[in-house]
Amino acid sequence: MKKINYEEAVKQLEEIVEKMESGELDLDSMTTQLKKAQELVKLCKNRLMQTDKDIQGLLENK
Repeated sequence: MKKINYEEAVKQLEEIVEKMESGELDLDSMTTQLKKAQELVKLCKNRLMQTDKDIQGLLENK
């Protein structure tokens, strides 16, 4: 997966959810999109955890 920012990852996740909810995806496409969603969730989680660490570091060094 190419490097994307947090906001783009969330946008892509929202698009995947919309497609799934609308029944727009066949089984093969759904499998592919679920794998992509899994990667996007991991990316978002890692970015949020890093941001939390950065903020905690800033607050401790204040």
